[in-house]
Amino acid sequence: MTMAKQPALSTEDILSSIQTVRGHRVILAADLAKLYGTETKKLNQQIKRNRTRFPTDFVFQLTAAEWVECSRSQTVTLKRGQNTKFRPYAFTEHGAIMAANVLNSPRAVAMSVFVVRAFVQQRDVLAANADILKRIAEIDKELLLHDSALRDIYHRLQPLLQPPPVPPKPQIGFRESSPRYGRRRPVDLLR
Repeated sequence: MTMAKQPALSTEDILSSIQTVRGHRVILAADLAKLYGTETKKLNQQIKRNRTRFPTDFVFQLTAAEWVECSRSQTVTLKRGQNTKFRPYAFTEHGAIMAANVLNSPRAVAMSVFVVRAFVQQRDVLAANADILKRIAEIDKELLLHDSALRDIYHRLQPLLQPPPVPPKPQIGFRESSPRYGRRRPVDLLR
């Protein structure tokens, strides 16, 4: 039983199905089957029958913890008759292409082009983000150098910016110790 013909999809529609699992960008079997216009069960059967075409870097089965995490990121509601006893397969870009070849249906072949474009677009976005992050790190390093130089200039200018000390006001009247007369005791003044 094949699914009804769906309207044409763009790469943006497929991008929402791509997730990161184990450091790989993957698309889950249910999403891939939906794109290729087949049932998930049929896709899984084809993978099992053609296991040699699907090495672990093309497709892998999710662990229970990964499946829980993936199902949290999507709004998955199980229909009657579905269960989570069987953990889904996750397809990398190459695995999705191989799945289209194994299914060998016109829709799967046509949709594989869109799937590949979505993976390539996501790779380009990630590469652009990496370039931006690298440039931000360089700017940050330059700013730290400038910050250090400015701090040094500030500390050197700080004493120059302080107002000069106020000179003491001369005292009016007779002082016992005057620099002009030297230090004299009162007894010496009477002599």
